[in-house]
Amino acid sequence: MTARRFTGTIHADDQGRVVVPVPFDPDEAWGAKSRHHVTGTVNGARFRGVVDTSGTGHHIVLPSAWLRDNTQTPGSVAEVCLSPEGPQRADLAEDVAAALDAAPQAAALFDSLAQFYRRAYLRWVDATVRRPELRAARIAEMVDLLSAGIKQRPKG
Repeated sequence: MTARRFTGTIHADDQGRVVVPVPFDPDEAWGAKSRHHVTGTVNGARFRGVVDTSGTGHHIVLPSAWLRDNTQTPGSVAEVCLSPEGPQRADLAEDVAAALDAAPQAAALFDSLAQFYRRAYLRWVDATVRRPELRAARIAEMVDLLSAGIKQRPKG
């Protein structure tokens, strides 16, 4: 997934949040998802967040902690570089990708999860290196959990 670079003017939205408009449709750029978790930079400062969609289009919300640590204010011009965060469907092992492709509801939840949850599921599946016979069972369990709307595998 390629990074997207653009320039935007920081402004306050109708909810009082400080935002930067995103001039492209993330579904077209990175594939349709219910939420696009992104990472990148805003005027050279690291940024992690979600592309928010409202009636006025797509934008990223600059959180108060980020604003506190940076000198960006409404009216400032921002040079932004964004890319999808964490493992994407194109990065998955063939067997995991095929299982998610066969279960659209599970795939949709997987795609919407923050990278922490996606990576946790994938680490659990990949931990079967010494017992490869467990891999298919773990993939099936992951798909079942995701299909049930469970974003994190229960411990135990």
